[in-house]
Amino acid sequence: MMTFSTDAWARNAARYETIRTMPFNEALAAGTLGRGPFEHYIVQDAHYLIGFGRALAIAAAKAPDPDRMVQFCEAAKEAVVVERALHGSFFADWGISPDDFAATPVSPPCHHYVSYLIATAYAEPYEVVLGAILPCFWIYAEIGRDIYGRASKDNPYHAWIDTYAGEEFHEAVRRMREATDEAAATASPRTIEAMHAAYTKATQLEWMFWNGAHTEAAWPL
Repeated sequence: MMTFSTDAWARNAARYETIRTMPFNEALAAGTLGRGPFEHYIVQDAHYLIGFGRALAIAAAKAPDPDRMVQFCEAAKEAVVVERALHGSFFADWGISPDDFAATPVSPPCHHYVSYLIATAYAEPYEVVLGAILPCFWIYAEIGRDIYGRASKDNPYHAWIDTYAGEEFHEAVRRMREATDEAAATASPRTIEAMHAAYTKATQLEWMFWNGAHTEAAWPL
């Protein structure tokens, strides 16, 4: 029997391929991405991780057993502490202070994505929350591994590439898939379709986030 995660990936395979081949990621792999779009991406991703960590913490609170509570608490810690350390290294290189970061507005795509995740985490059942959270883990891991396989040798963004292509991050993805499939195994058909809708929406928002970095999206007013 097909698991939820396998089915969700198949349903969204074309969306993933669009993300994989979008201009930002093509240039990131080639090492030709300008500092402007990448700096925009890193700053917005640091903002995003704060909201993502909150969504993971809510998932931990809704988890049905202690093992899953620990898993999502640790994932929230990773998002806020470990991944932000990666961003912090870029900030240090670029001379971006904590005050500079705090003063940078959250972009429209980042705001939309974070708002969606937190609203879903608060309002929806545990199973649907996992459906919304999974794409961020999984798409990042697959994009990281894909870019690693075709990155230029002198790529200036190797620190980012190595983080998301690394085995430690992929193990976190496997655990996230396992938790989501476990939740779906006893869910009603209606809940499973809600999980799929959440997974697809988050995948669409992944595209919006990457595209927002490419265009350096800002508020029009």
